[in-house]
Amino acid sequence: MDFELDDGWDVYPIYGNTNKAFMGKKNQQRLFLKRNASPFLAALSMEEITPRLIWTKRISSGDTLTAQEWLNGQTLTKQQMRLPEVAHLLARVHNSKLLHRMLTKVGGQVVRPHDFIRQYLSELPDDLRHHPLMADVLNSLKGTLPTLPVEDYRVCHGDLNHKNWLLSDHRQLYLVDWDSARFADPASDISMLLCEYVPLDAWRDWFAEYGETMTAELQKRVIWYAKINLLLNIKDNYYRNQYHKMNHEIIFLEELSQYQL
Repeated sequence: MDFELDDGWDVYPIYGNTNKAFMGKKNQQRLFLKRNASPFLAALSMEEITPRLIWTKRISSGDTLTAQEWLNGQTLTKQQMRLPEVAHLLARVHNSKLLHRMLTKVGGQVVRPHDFIRQYLSELPDDLRHHPLMADVLNSLKGTLPTLPVEDYRVCHGDLNHKNWLLSDHRQLYLVDWDSARFADPASDISMLLCEYVPLDAWRDWFAEYGETMTAELQKRVIWYAKINLLLNIKDNYYRNQYHKMNHEIIFLEELSQYQL
């Protein structure tokens, strides 16, 4: 692909990014290049949630190309996802008025509780549809949809995998890859992270770092989204033939169904 850069730039694909992310290199200069990045990347850069945006341009193919500061560092390990800085940064995302305003301008999608259920039911294998525990959980979720008003929805990342968190060599933490950004109940983001990386008995302490008081109403929303996220993960792992991980999540789903924070 011709990125239409000035002479002297070499471009290398970054493994695992489906031909969308690249490193640009010229002498000692480096840039992180991405095709068709999230249109509100500028706001994320201004809030220092992603590395600094240097330029954006449209190339002759019709794609939009963005260039960001290249930072040496590492993605977080699963254990590092429990660091207080992770909770702090996620709280900044959810509470940012600038991000809310900018995602509104670019027509950000609103994702409601029933959208999560619809996503789970789409092409659901019969093995999972008729699983007693999962069928019971699904029926319970349908009857207890969270009622947070849409006007209280926040900007949510939507894919809080540990590989999307970048810790620079200067110990600055960033959250990258905003292709799944949406307006949603912040509990949907939070529960995604908690289910994957934080033990149940540490959830309440995590909320203290996040800066939110664990009220009974918030607890219900977090548990609801935790269950639907687990169902979605189970379905995903079924299709990936990752049955060991799938069975582990089914066990966790049963544990969560009996748990009170």
